[in-house]
Amino acid sequence: MSSLRIQALTKRYGTVAAAFEVAFEVRSGGTIALLGPAGCGKTTILRCIAGLETPDWGSIKIDGEPVFDRANAIDIAPERRALGVVFQSHAIWPHMTVAANVAFPLKVRGMPEAERLDRAANMLEQVGLKGFEDRPATLLSVEQQHRIALARALVHEPKLVLFDEALANLDLRSRPRMRTELRMLQERLGFTAIYVTHDPAEAFGLADDIILLNHGAIEAMGPAREMFLRPRSAFAARFFGMNVLEGRLIGPAADNRYLEVELSARLVIRGVAAPEQELQEGGRVLACIRKDAVRLIRAQPQVEAPGVIVAASFLGADEEYLVDIAGIRIEAVAPASGLAKGDKVHVMMTPDQWVFVR
Repeated sequence: MSSLRIQALTKRYGTVAAAFEVAFEVRSGGTIALLGPAGCGKTTILRCIAGLETPDWGSIKIDGEPVFDRANAIDIAPERRALGVVFQSHAIWPHMTVAANVAFPLKVRGMPEAERLDRAANMLEQVGLKGFEDRPATLLSVEQQHRIALARALVHEPKLVLFDEALANLDLRSRPRMRTELRMLQERLGFTAIYVTHDPAEAFGLADDIILLNHGAIEAMGPAREMFLRPRSAFAARFFGMNVLEGRLIGPAADNRYLEVELSARLVIRGVAAPEQELQEGGRVLACIRKDAVRLIRAQPQVEAPGVIVAASFLGADEEYLVDIAGIRIEAVAPASGLAKGDKVHVMMTPDQWVFVR
């Protein structure tokens, strides 16, 4: 069953289309990430789903019920859309205790005080804040305030929960732990989740499916692993941090398993076309490969090697390199090995790692 269905969603601010003819579905209990750079429209789409923005056109259905339909003049108020929202700012009320913050949505719905405080206590236990009920909410840590906001969004048992850059304010140590806890909490409670983020690692860690947005329109969408391994456009490849190099398509390789692309007069590579690509022999293509798929092996002294390290950056557990191969410069990320500028290296790049797009 579809938990959320959006069709032809369009929202303009003056002449700028923050969302243009956006359409997708999310299955019940599924997770999807709206991913993209700042200004791509992801938060606008989320706010339209929540009822905090009014689209110019399109329709939105939650659990099969229309909450917005421009053609039929339907626009259900936010509080009647049976969903929860976790904002980046957490929006904690400073004059309330932890329990009062969490119980507030139930108070708005007219639930008796004893019942709503009991429900709030149960939800606080679910998010790891048992025993914090009577504390002033704003005296808690940023991570604990995130847990308050999460409990408040879930306390009225919504079937759909929206997360707007919800982990952005957490420190680097807290984010991985919270990603894991969110996945476990969703599996336990069974809600459908939509995450808005600009961070690919966060999107891959939280969502089953990814929608990549570019200037208000859907650039690509699909399962998270497929989107990462087989980007469908140069924009997607660059956004995911891949090398994107211009070349000329020679044609099928001798074994017909791969395509051959000339990057320079001295460098020809083999790879595969991205899904739904129509590439022309002799035409311009863009060759994409992940930085971690470029393997560098230090050459022995006096041994001729095709690659030379142009730049090296120490990142801790890993190192980032810029290597020159036959006049073509390619970035690589690998476990720290101490390679330095000027070192000669052998470069290994398997055909299955190269993806060609128009």
